[in-house]
Order: sequence, then structure tokens, then C-alpha cells
Amino acid sequence: MGLNFKLTKKNLMTAALGLSLITGGTYAYFSDSFATENTFAAGTLDLAVNPDFVVNIDNIKPGNEIYREFTLENNGTLDIHKVLLQTDYSVVDANGDNVEDFADHIKVTIMYNTSSATVPVVETTLAELSNTEPDLTAIDTFVGGGQIPDGILAGEKEKMFVLFEFVDNGQDQNQFQGDQLRVNWTFNAEQTAGEYYDEQ
Repeated sequence: MGLNFKLTKKNLMTAALGLSLITGGTYAYFSDSFATENTFAAGTLDLAVNPDFVVNIDNIKPGNEIYREFTLENNGTLDIHKVLLQTDYSVVDANGDNVEDFADHIKVTIMYNTSSATVPVVETTLAELSNTEPDLTAIDTFVGGGQIPDGILAGEKEKMFVLFEFVDNGQDQNQFQGDQLRVNWTFNAEQTAGEYYDEQ
């Protein structure tokens, strides 16, 4: 039994339309394009401490106080929001007779300089300081009628003062004779919060 196809005018039009749809992708069309060039340049955080050492002194005894000045300088292009102080220390026990931590007997006071006064930022023992990371620029006080901002603006600097005291506790501190206390300070700068840019 054979198949019988009958071509009608309607069938021919349908076939032609289908062929048109299949080959329609080959027709030309209008197009246009526009390229933009965008640049994102990262700023820099560049914190300097001047001088690069704070204390280097021998022959201290209970009751001695050592006063030093140092400057935090923002030499980068971005504002610094925080300067966190990280403290590490080690004790060289000359006679091997220490029953206490030498750092518990060293009081550290760090002060922020203003136009009219010094404001304590840190006041604690060296041992306790090693367990914290205080922000040396976190001054929330009013001096001369204005509030001192936290952080250091790009290109600006802040003078700091530090006072080390070998506390005389009125007791026998002979165990520390001849000992050395080696202190490493690391100043870690952090940027301010990100900003939203809209140039419409």
C-alpha cells in the first residue's frame, strides 16, 4: 500500500514559511557597539614611626622613669583610621632566679599630644599591654573646644609620648638584677571605611 501526497496551495505556503524561518538567521541586521575604559587605582597605606626605636637604655633600677617621644606619620594616600599597637617581649633572666615576670614591674603610659595637653591613651603594665592591641589614635575627648578625630589623615602626623617606669613596689626586687627586657612594638595601620561613589 503506497502513500499518496496531495500538494495543495495551502501545503506549499506552509512549507515555504517553514523554510523561511529556518534560513532566516542568514539575513543581515544593524548593529553598533561602544567600549569604555575603566581604571581602579588602589591607594596606599604607609605608616612610618620616627624614630624607629623608642627606648634603648641600660642600668635601670626600681623607681627609674624613661620618657621618650615618637611620631606616627601617614606617608600614604589613604587616611588611616586606626594604628593598633602590638607588643611582644622576652625576658633574659641573668641569674635564673626569677619567680615573677619582669614585665609586670614595668608601667607603660602612652600619651597623645594636643595643642594644650597630653591625653593618656594607654596606662598599664608591659605584661598587660602584650595581651591587648590598643588604638593609639583613639582619642575621644574635647580639647580647645573641638573634638580630636581618630586616625591620621593622609600626609599628616601625630606626636606621641611614652613613659616607662620601673615601679618600685617597696619590696625585694633583687631577682631582676642584671636581667634584660627586650620589647618589640609593631604599629599596624588600618584604613578608614570604604566609600560609595556615584557620579551620575
